[in-house]
Amino acid sequence: MSSQDREELKAAFLARHGLGGAMRARLPGDASTRAYERLTAPSGAPLILMDAPPAAEGKPCGPEATPEQRAAAGYNALARLAACRVDAFAATAAYLRGRGLSAPAIAACDVAQGLAVLEDLGPRVFAVEIEAGSDPAPLYETAIDLLVDLHRAAPPARLAYSDEAGGGTWPLLAYDALALKTGADLFVEWWPRYAGGESFSPEALRSWTELWAPIQARGGAGASVFTHRDYHAENLIWLPEREGLARVGLLDFQDAVLGHPAWDLFSLLQDARRDVSDALERAMVARYLAARPDLDREAFLADYAGLGALNAARILGIFARLIFRDGKPRYAAFIPRVRRALEKNLAQPGMEGLRAWFETHAPAAAS
Repeated sequence: MSSQDREELKAAFLARHGLGGAMRARLPGDASTRAYERLTAPSGAPLILMDAPPAAEGKPCGPEATPEQRAAAGYNALARLAACRVDAFAATAAYLRGRGLSAPAIAACDVAQGLAVLEDLGPRVFAVEIEAGSDPAPLYETAIDLLVDLHRAAPPARLAYSDEAGGGTWPLLAYDALALKTGADLFVEWWPRYAGGESFSPEALRSWTELWAPIQARGGAGASVFTHRDYHAENLIWLPEREGLARVGLLDFQDAVLGHPAWDLFSLLQDARRDVSDALERAMVARYLAARPDLDREAFLADYAGLGALNAARILGIFARLIFRDGKPRYAAFIPRVRRALEKNLAQPGMEGLRAWFETHAPAAAS
């Protein structure tokens, strides 16, 4: 579909929902294929138009897909990503709002065309608030308490949504060992191209796979809670006029999965985009564990380090791909911070093998 055809489709969608006269202003993009516009309706109410063309990415996988079928379908199916699907966003938003949390209300939705009009939760992004001088502790405490609340009850296997055609459901898939392996392997695929070195040797790749396998297995076996998967300070909005956990506005959750309870924790506390002090990280992990006496503390901390290291390697691979393949050099500024997070996790007990692998094959000095 041409850009002109897409524009006509958006205009018709807005007109159907009484927003044909709304003022439109495009918002800055991110690393995704989605685009957003701020709408100002004739009434003056601010809204957000989400434009997620269904054909922009490869297809996601269904709940019954085998590893072979996922491999044949491509990266999104392997990694269990939603593939730019508006129904994933709509279903996840409905689930979160049903729990009393502040996901955007959806004013209009056309899943088939990949369009939705969302509530605008406002400009008070956590990262912006902290940069402006706000004490980060109350924001992070509330964000941690929200995770505790989400993790107390197992979510349904399918999340329901409504749209112009009546609605449907979206599966909440497990963030399993194959999806975790797919993410980690981005590092060995893309890092040498970014760093300008040779590809890793077959022996190094065999060792890589063997060293990560038990961590990936534990992560998959522990996939038991609703997991946002991109839970960090640029996807959280501070809403102090609301009460309790609703003070945290949630964005960019369409790739949610059933995941290990550590995942969203280190996504927040080992943020690729901003520094979080070691003291604040320790305090927030302690806060979470104090509220979850059902967890084995030692096992949780081991998984926090192992999966945290895997996530850091995954992000380094993603940033290397964005820089090398997609021509987005601004992501280079984040690499030192992510590398520090990787090294912090590799320094924990039980991570000696992977620490030696990185020291031998991809030392920090070569970053």
